[in-house]
Amino acid sequence: MILNAGADDAGRRLDRILRKALPDLPLSAIHRLLRQGKVIINGNTARKDHLVAAGARIEILLQEKTIEEKTPAEKTIPKQNNKAGEELLILYEGNGLLVLNKPAGLAVHGYPDSLDIRVQNYLTGRLPPSLSFKPGPLHRLDKPSSGIVVFGLSLEAAREFSVLLKTGKMHRSYLAIIEGRLEQEENWEDMLFRDTTTQTTIIQNIVQNSDGKQPTPGKMQYALTHAAPLAWAEHKGAVYTYVNLELGTGRTHQIRAQAGSRGFPLAGDRKYGSSERYSSKGFFGRGFFLHAAELKLPVEVPAMKDVPSVIKAPLPEEFAVTLKELFGY
Repeated sequence: MILNAGADDAGRRLDRILRKALPDLPLSAIHRLLRQGKVIINGNTARKDHLVAAGARIEILLQEKTIEEKTPAEKTIPKQNNKAGEELLILYEGNGLLVLNKPAGLAVHGYPDSLDIRVQNYLTGRLPPSLSFKPGPLHRLDKPSSGIVVFGLSLEAAREFSVLLKTGKMHRSYLAIIEGRLEQEENWEDMLFRDTTTQTTIIQNIVQNSDGKQPTPGKMQYALTHAAPLAWAEHKGAVYTYVNLELGTGRTHQIRAQAGSRGFPLAGDRKYGSSERYSSKGFFGRGFFLHAAELKLPVEVPAMKDVPSVIKAPLPEEFAVTLKELFGY
């Protein structure tokens, strides 16, 4: 078997590249090949800690039928019927990033028809070959939510984007419809942890579940969200607020948990306290409305200099229709 290292493989250890490039081989088999001198780089036997250069020719002396030879695309991309890119709403592509407007109800990954699978199909044949880097989502977005999701198309861009997220230099704004009347702008600060039994995010001062049992604690994490009301409406005795939410941190179910704990659950989000009012169908008939609407990138980051400093995702049609029905716009 012959493998050719790409630019994203440069400077990475050989054993780590092989683990990515040969997913059908167990780790023990890869180590055995290395110990037995059956991995050759540019004509020389290589050690497991060899740092691979871009363009290196890696020859693996495999016994017949040890592994079925496939291209990287065949190994990582499940076969789908959808045409490449047909179902992707692309907001920006370039400089190692692919920015998409995800529809509500579509999982980012982990499902046969996830956004990740569609992206892999779209990218087939469009990127330079890489043995150790696979394009993937660089942050989370709940399945019921819509809006901006960013995929990394190169190792350098993925690393730079992740650093910006961790250091708080990237700003993400969401739009949502919540129950109740949020009178003024607020900063929501909490310590959160995940209840691994119910798969919900818990505010620290909530000490028990609805069944009276103590939640199973996960790792405590600080969470910050800035909430700003945009409009109010009354409908059939219920009050709703159209709100802009700017993330200071990005935790699992952060907005949903923080809003619900303050008596402003996302309308239709029964998991976090919604009363499910609004119409004969109810919000829960379609799920809640939470849309990742805007991404702001710092202009002083060299790797992002050609990326738009502000990327916006249009609202889904159903969200826009509901806004007009409730708030008049």
